[in-house]
Amino acid sequence: MKIEKIIVRKMKMTMKSPFETSFMKQQERIFLIIEAYGEKHVGYGECVVSAYPYYGEETASTAFSIIDEFLIPLVINQEFNHPDEVNEKFARVRRNNMAKSAVEAAIWDLYAKEQGIPLAHALGGEKKEITVGISLGIEEDTNVLLESIEGYLKQGFKKIKIKIKPGKDIEVLRVIRNRFGDIPLMADANSAYSLEDLPLFKEMDKLNLMMIEQPLEHDDIVDHRNLQRELNTPICLDESIHSYDDARRAIELGSCKVINIKVGRVGGLSEAKKIHDLCQQHQIPVWCGGMLESGIGRAHNIAITTLSNFTIPGDTAPSSRYWHEDIIEPEIVMDDQGHIQVSDLPGIGYNVVQDKLEKYTIEKYIYEANEGFSKF
Repeated sequence: MKIEKIIVRKMKMTMKSPFETSFMKQQERIFLIIEAYGEKHVGYGECVVSAYPYYGEETASTAFSIIDEFLIPLVINQEFNHPDEVNEKFARVRRNNMAKSAVEAAIWDLYAKEQGIPLAHALGGEKKEITVGISLGIEEDTNVLLESIEGYLKQGFKKIKIKIKPGKDIEVLRVIRNRFGDIPLMADANSAYSLEDLPLFKEMDKLNLMMIEQPLEHDDIVDHRNLQRELNTPICLDESIHSYDDARRAIELGSCKVINIKVGRVGGLSEAKKIHDLCQQHQIPVWCGGMLESGIGRAHNIAITTLSNFTIPGDTAPSSRYWHEDIIEPEIVMDDQGHIQVSDLPGIGYNVVQDKLEKYTIEKYIYEANEGFSKF
């Protein structure tokens, strides 16, 4: 498999409604799409950055710079037997995982298409369908949140995740429990708390939550260990896990009972698979978190979720949850039982709609072997 050309697109898409977490509210998405060209096929990857360095340190601008200066030179005009080799080549570049993941994802898609197999099969996945949960942002009016939950439960979603922050946490969770009973419910703090909030977490511990996701600092493992020792509710690590070794250390310390695997956060599908296998060995269940992806990134999430230890419903909601129109066809849909069917077509299993891709492209860069690059 030889990488003959790469196109990098800076994209701008507007979501149907704002999505608020503990660190920001956003409705406009600025991100990157990567196209990797082989002899006969094109692979697509998505860089799940935003315009702001609030979830992680990367932004669309910094990710483009790393892709342009360092990653593309490592793969353009190069031959690979397997996408795992890309992960190995990128190892010398420290962090910048979302940038790495985007290029590697495009090459994984290209590889699967050249092999004539679904990306899920190329990764070793066997599921024919995946189970889906919904992630709901912070709402000023709790009644709006309750109405949303009721609607999504009727649609069949198998897990309700709500974002929390100080002042929008325990009382909101209690109201949800009182209204809906023992539904599969979890809380995602996005690093908004500290160990000084232990009394608050003790109150949450009474609510039979599926998990509390990343309650403490974004780069912490030790304090999460101390918190997990005090709670029956599983702690799920998200922002703290950037690699196989991060996951290994967290498991050894007992810092969590669940891990959220985001392909972009850990640097690609190859690393995500390694973390999955490690967690399976230690009986730590995993699930696939979302980053407000377009259909391209969403298709990669579906593929990785077909691995056997993804036993908790992920955040890979249908396209219509976020977008007025997606850039793939058919759009990703969910049945009324909370399942998305896994495509049996080669690669990501969805067609990228070129006119929609162009519609949302605000910058385009073309790289060809021995030809440098052009900007459009």
